[in-house]
Amino acid sequence: MSAKKRLRIGVLFGGRSGEHEVSLASAASVIRALDPEKYEAVPIGISKDGRWLVGSGTQKMLPDILKSGERVSLPPDPTSASLVPLSSAGGRPSINVDVVFPVLHGTFGEDGTVQGLLELAGLPYVGAGVLASAVGMDKDVQKRLFEREGLPIVPFLAFRRSEWERDPARVIREVKKKFRFPVFVKPATLGSSVGMTRVNAPGPLAGAISLAAEFALKIIVERCVVAREIEVSVLGNDDLRASIPGEIVPHREFYDYAAKYLEEGTRLVIPAKLAKRQVATFQDYAARAFRAIDGAGMARCDFFLERRNAKIYVNELNTIPGFTSISMYPKLWEASGLPYPQLIDRLIELALELHREKARTKYSIELPAGSAGALESP
Repeated sequence: MSAKKRLRIGVLFGGRSGEHEVSLASAASVIRALDPEKYEAVPIGISKDGRWLVGSGTQKMLPDILKSGERVSLPPDPTSASLVPLSSAGGRPSINVDVVFPVLHGTFGEDGTVQGLLELAGLPYVGAGVLASAVGMDKDVQKRLFEREGLPIVPFLAFRRSEWERDPARVIREVKKKFRFPVFVKPATLGSSVGMTRVNAPGPLAGAISLAAEFALKIIVERCVVAREIEVSVLGNDDLRASIPGEIVPHREFYDYAAKYLEEGTRLVIPAKLAKRQVATFQDYAARAFRAIDGAGMARCDFFLERRNAKIYVNELNTIPGFTSISMYPKLWEASGLPYPQLIDRLIELALELHREKARTKYSIELPAGSAGALESP
């Protein structure tokens, strides 16, 4: 009896994003966790200037892939569904993968752009589709959908970079009119707290907005909430599971980029110390937020639990959360009874299930003989 064919998993990482380095760490953990009896890892690195590269990868080779890997492209052609070496004139064969596992964080990876390319290429992929990925990256649109769903959110103000550059005085007046200080200022379409500033008084506001504007076309200002930071992991397509909640206890004033990735001291408390009623509410809100943006596969839902009145706010949904073995998304599932390797298995299964479901959809119609003329314009 022949051995079962291993699935080739294209782990896609790096990218043209301020979260490039974070993606490398996530990819290394995913590759390490892939069961070699079930899967063959195909690391696919995207350099900071956008070149797609492959190498005969293991986790230890990740830093070298972006420097010396073979350049490839992914044609938007479902009849090919494979990576094509750019040196193909020399007869190099195409590189086939069965499922793509994107661990790209931020712009050009988590925002629907890569997901659109994978759809055109006809490849199954882990995680949210084009719509949910785009909405998950745009915190302004995301918050508006949460409001429509009846989910509680922190009051916010969003405006375009062009508005700020055209009339900064008007924008500052609007912020002062809507909020008391302190406030948070951040890019509307980036993660990992890149470009985010806590502003405690009017003086530094302009500088904080200008910083956020360097990273996005839209900027968000929102009320500062003195709160505990609670997170819940969501898993599934139509049938959703929500993990037990965990708590982030940062060692800095707030959970910024340095606290997340550069410094030690931040603690993850799993499970979070909460009442049963609160646990149920966090899980319900996480599932509703996931459905509100039409999520698929996975997401991590981040909350604020206000200290003075225990009010819960949905902060944001991350469609490609950090994926190192010590990241909150997999740690929450491990504490909920789903170890990291099994989590990877389930995400790949969900990608294949969704791909099969999409294949049932009709994208063209068959016209009865002789009816083509009826569709011509008058």
